[in-house]
Amino acid sequence: MPDFTAVSPDALLDLLAERAMGLRGYAVVAVDGADAADPGAVAHGTAERLRTRGRPAEVVSLHDFVRPASVRLEYDRDSEFTYRTGWFDYAAVNREVLKPLRDTGRFLPALWNAQADRSARARIQQAAPDTILFLTGPMLLGRGLDFDLTVALRMSDGALRRRTPPDEMFTVDGLLEHQRRQSIDPDVVVAWDHPDRPAIRRG
Repeated sequence: MPDFTAVSPDALLDLLAERAMGLRGYAVVAVDGADAADPGAVAHGTAERLRTRGRPAEVVSLHDFVRPASVRLEYDRDSEFTYRTGWFDYAAVNREVLKPLRDTGRFLPALWNAQADRSARARIQQAAPDTILFLTGPMLLGRGLDFDLTVALRMSDGALRRRTPPDEMFTVDGLLEHQRRQSIDPDVVVAWDHPDRPAIRRG
């Protein structure tokens, strides 16, 4: 059994900020977690700590890179397989965010507005030198994306089901199946069943 160390939520953010501060140049941190884990909150909290230390930071959500409804819901609206394989445009994340950030310091913060089911009409942004960009969302690892630091917020089956809305319950099986299939060992694994009492395993 891997060893986990209990930490406070503030200490967790401080630890992640410290790890991110050690990255050079433009760098990308993955905060991988189910929607029920709210990885965006962890990323924004860490980014704010970086900014107070003088390091520029941005946050991009995978949910702004979903595929159009006509594609992701074409075959089945509540299939774990469809959710796992067809909802998110990981290739677009690489093409519009990760690669251009490293090459030119520019990135597209959003591609698709899922609620309106149309283009997000976002403008390409120029990142400040040495920006740390946090990419947040589910099933980020094992997609061939190049990250400088990986953080995984892991929840048990029971915790996921308790904190996932009934109409999104089909996503739980997809999330768990993806975790079983991918072999990437995150740099920081966070036991997240109780966000007020997290525990970490550092790689």
